[in-house]
Amino acid sequence: MPLPQAEAAGAPDQTATGDIAAVIVLAAGAGTRMKSRLPKVLHPLAGKPLVWHALAAAAGLGPQQLVVVLGHGREDVTEFLATSKDLPAVTTAIQEEQNGTGHAAACALAVTGELTGTVVVTYGDVPLLRTSTLAALAAEHRANGNAVTVLTAAVADPAGYGRIIRDQAGDVTEIVEQKDADAEQRAIREINSGVYAFDASVLIDALGRLSSANAAGEQYLTEVVGIARNDGRRVGAVQVPDAVETEGVNDRVQLAELARVLNARLIRQAQLAGVTVHDPATTWLHADVTIGPDTEILPGTQLQAGTSIGGGCSVGPDTTLIACKVGDGASVVRSHCHGATIGPRATVGPFSYLRPGAVLEEGSKVGAFVELKNSTVGPGSKVPHLSYVGDTTIGRKSNIGAGTITANYDGDHKFATVVGDHAFVGSNSTLVAPITVHDGAYVAAGSTVTHDVDPGDLAVARGRQHAVGGWVFRRRAGSASAAAAAAAVAAQGTPDQAAPDGAASPTVRGSTVPASTPASTNETALPTANIGKSAPAEGDQPA
Repeated sequence: MPLPQAEAAGAPDQTATGDIAAVIVLAAGAGTRMKSRLPKVLHPLAGKPLVWHALAAAAGLGPQQLVVVLGHGREDVTEFLATSKDLPAVTTAIQEEQNGTGHAAACALAVTGELTGTVVVTYGDVPLLRTSTLAALAAEHRANGNAVTVLTAAVADPAGYGRIIRDQAGDVTEIVEQKDADAEQRAIREINSGVYAFDASVLIDALGRLSSANAAGEQYLTEVVGIARNDGRRVGAVQVPDAVETEGVNDRVQLAELARVLNARLIRQAQLAGVTVHDPATTWLHADVTIGPDTEILPGTQLQAGTSIGGGCSVGPDTTLIACKVGDGASVVRSHCHGATIGPRATVGPFSYLRPGAVLEEGSKVGAFVELKNSTVGPGSKVPHLSYVGDTTIGRKSNIGAGTITANYDGDHKFATVVGDHAFVGSNSTLVAPITVHDGAYVAAGSTVTHDVDPGDLAVARGRQHAVGGWVFRRRAGSASAAAAAAAVAAQGTPDQAAPDGAASPTVRGSTVPASTPASTNETALPTANIGKSAPAEGDQPA
């Protein structure tokens, strides 16, 4: 019986009746063709390990027990399962020696206790199998009273797979492996996927009768089909509509191929849910990403694990979001964000870097070439460009000028900066933490502020400007700069500021410097009394 196309994967199936006694996920293989120290079933696909996809699909059936059989790298897989918050409780069974799929199933039954009902067997390296496909397999098994029901697929090139042999009535009579098939059987395109639904009592009985008298010395689940048939029991089959669902991952080439297939599936689901994806070919979504309606995803965007995006947002182009929360109506342009929370109607980018702990509250802005780490930008506040803000809390409606740095690290410890409501920090300023710029306070541009700024105060922490008149004429005589300066002075039309040819000299603040005066005399008389100190209060100082 062919199955209808379905989109759901890993979601609870509406046809599940609760009579699934157990789902067994076989995941003990070494995966040597991956050429990796990481267990094969932990290699990521769409932001989740392969085994996560298999378990999520199986969990959607609502089985009484969900069992995974582990062997190679079991410590790593067990640790992953123990820390996963988006999977139900999973029972682990250990296959110390990998002696075939039949032996693996027996290891699983050793930890389940007595079972009554349907037992489904699937694999930890088959990540695209949908819950709906497993549910249809179980439903067909139950409706026809089968002892065994095999999930099959029709493929263009069946080489290497076991062929499904049917009688004239369409019932499955046997599964013939490639090496044992004759020419007629090899022409059959319907193959065994290795996924089954069993009557629990039939499976338990047959596992005790399996033989290891084969070249590999292993016990195979395929033999259960023959045992059941020889016992006069009914064996059925369900053909999956898309053979890619049954494909496993054996090497990194297949991993990449299935990643593309899954990504296309995830993008299609998003589009059907009301999301505009401008260029599916350059957009990548991870399996647990959620996106609200009327959001647009522009080309070159990656939305990675743990990311959720509200409605009416714009993300991209050329943007990566990792474990980020984005509120309704927000915009993120050409930026890299990791562990950030971007509030409703907030704007980010272009070329912003939001690190873990970055929080943008409603209507706030982080602009071009800004790095934000472990900091909160309050409602309506702005960090428009060219700034580093770390370990900082910014209040409401405050402005952080271009080139501002919060100096939060002294080489040993991190310190906090606080900027209050309606505060203003001028461009190219450094706030040396720990420090507080209180509500309504201002910091003059170019200041290095080391002490708190009280409410309503202006902090000016910069040296006074001093001009050495005529310096270019004396120290860069004959240069292009001197010529340009002389032309500018002449254009002003002030006789005493002219720089005539010959012995006449330019002026220094309106006083002519004799040509014979050594240049060093003028450069050594620099004012030093106020360097590094606050200027005398003479009314408001410009920021």
